[in-house]
Amino acid sequence: MTEFLKILGQQAPSSGVSTDLYSVPTNYQTVISKVYVCNRGTSSATFRLSVSANGVPLANNQYIYYDVPLPAGDTFVVPGGITVDSTDKVRVYASTSDLTFIAFGSEMK
Repeated sequence: MTEFLKILGQQAPSSGVSTDLYSVPTNYQTVISKVYVCNRGTSSATFRLSVSANGVPLANNQYIYYDVPLPAGDTFVVPGGITVDSTDKVRVYASTSDLTFIAFGSEMK
């Protein structure tokens, strides 16, 4: 099995819109080591993070974090160890357009 260490995804989603941060390529497995959520704004915001098996539409049972408050100018670090399989999706949501999400990890094929 070959392993590729990389930035898995970077997003600055529009306010109130669920957005794909990372989609596992077909025939790959991935370990997400960290997800950083940065509030670039001057006001507090909230975020959500979900994982969808096989890329199915967003549902309540997929949330890992839901409406987590993030003060202005602060960064939240999601700890590692999130494992995802071929065609799974990691999605993010922000209450404002001032949040940035970056995922780091390794893909294995």
